Amino acid sequence: METRKRLLGSDHPDTLTSMENLALTYQKQGRWSEAEGLEVIVMETWKRVLGEEHPDTLGSIANLSVTYRDQGQWKKAEELQLGVVNITKRVFGEEHPYRLFSIVNLAVIYQMQGRWKEAKELEVMVMVMTKRVLGDEHPHMLTSILNLASTYWNQGWWKEAENLQVRVMEMRKSVLGEDHPSTLTSMAHLSLTYRYQG
Repeated sequence: METRKRLLGSDHPDTLTSMENLALTYQKQGRWSEAEGLEVIVMETWKRVLGEEHPDTLGSIANLSVTYRDQGQWKKAEELQLGVVNITKRVFGEEHPYRLFSIVNLAVIYQMQGRWKEAKELEVMVMVMTKRVLGDEHPHMLTSILNLASTYWNQGWWKEAENLQVRVMEMRKSVLGEDHPSTLTSMAHLSLTYRYQG
C-alpha cells in the first residue's frame, strides 16, 4: 500500500485496492478502528473520483457497513447498506446481482439483531428474484435458500429450516455430486438440524 501510494498516488485504483485489502485484514483481526479509518478514506476517495453510483464506490460503502455490523453498530451499518440497496436499484435495476447482494447484506444486519421478520422478508424477496433471474440450481439461488433456512434455524423453526436444507442438499447432490465439499457442508448443516429436533 505504501509503495503504491508513493509510486501511483493516493487516488490510484491500485492504491485504493491495497487499502481495501489491508482494511479487510484489520477487520478479520478485530482491529476495528484501523479498518474503519482506511475504509472511510477509500469510500470518500471513490466517491470523489468515480462518483457515488460506481460499483467500486458501492463496494467500499458495503465494506464499511460490514465493519460497523461486526462491531454491533447497527444504525450505522443499516444506514449505509440501505443506501447501497437504493442506489443499486436505481442504477442497475431491481434484479441485478449487485442489488441482490446488497439486500442479502442488509438481511444479515437484521438477522444479527434478531430482527427475524425483516430478515425473512428480504431473504424471501432475494430468493424469488434469484430464481427468476438465475434459475433453480444456480449457486446464488442455493445460497439464498440457505440464508432463509438460517433465519428459520436461528428462531428454532426446525421443520422449516429442514425443508429448505433438504432441498439444497438434494440439488447439490444432483448438480455437484455426493462427494463435493458444498454437498457435504449441506449434509453437515442438515444433520445439526436433525440433532436439534432430537
